[in-house]
Amino acid sequence: MNLDSGIMQKAETLIEALPYIQRFNRKIIVVKYGGSAMVDEELKHHVIQDVVLLKLVGFKPIIVHGGGKEISRWVSKVGMEPRFVNGLRFTDEPTMEIVEMVLNKVNKSLVQMVNELGSKAVGISGKDGCLLKCEKKLSGGEDIGFVGNITEVNPQIIYDLLEKDFLPIICPIGFDENFLSYNINADDAACAIARAVNAEKLAFLTDVEGVYQDYENKDSLISEMTAAEAKGFVESGMLGGGMLPKLQNCIDAIENGVSRVHILDGRIPHCLLLEIFTNKGIGTAILNNREERYYHGR
Repeated sequence: MNLDSGIMQKAETLIEALPYIQRFNRKIIVVKYGGSAMVDEELKHHVIQDVVLLKLVGFKPIIVHGGGKEISRWVSKVGMEPRFVNGLRFTDEPTMEIVEMVLNKVNKSLVQMVNELGSKAVGISGKDGCLLKCEKKLSGGEDIGFVGNITEVNPQIIYDLLEKDFLPIICPIGFDENFLSYNINADDAACAIARAVNAEKLAFLTDVEGVYQDYENKDSLISEMTAAEAKGFVESGMLGGGMLPKLQNCIDAIENGVSRVHILDGRIPHCLLLEIFTNKGIGTAILNNREERYYHGR
């Protein structure tokens, strides 16, 4: 019997995914969702499809999302001027109100998309269940308002949701010792949460392809590196400003128990599935020094 080559290719793809499904079954994966993939509706749908599929094949995914572009749009909409200090949003009291409103709006839209795909999601902020406690974060010694630096993570609410088979979707708003609301960088929140729940994986969806040996040479994408090698890159001064804090966050996560961190281009449809379930992968995977380099055959 002659079978269509396309059908056979689908079967081969599923078989290729099998060892990764076995390796990470029932393991927690934190997905930091941001960048262009949050703005483009088609990409947004692809990301949520990916996460739902991860859940249905046995992973325990958690989404931590930002919403910077949407916040800036609403700040401008009410006649205020978005202001940044060293890359951090100046967040006075009126801006904090907008931040909380917008992030909760984004949060519930993601919950709705997951529910529409037949899975169960619950949207929370870092204030729910006392998840994210923080203190005021200064930028170069300057007070930039209600911007928080995480001091403590209480993951119990996340464990409760996972145990009941819900997909937690978290927006990065925390509180201080006086229970005032603070805006937290989503990368920082994703890393802190991944450490607290001992996540097997942490995936950053970004607007870059990954880490390059030489940024000007697009053929120099590094598919896999150890945390020690990543430290060398940070110390070399070769990285651009946007990648530097992200790579530092990756190293911190690895040093605090996360096995693998992935930096992915969220502009590529189904980037999560391509990175996690195929031998080639598409981004940069950073692993602890004890992990073997068998993953993705790299």
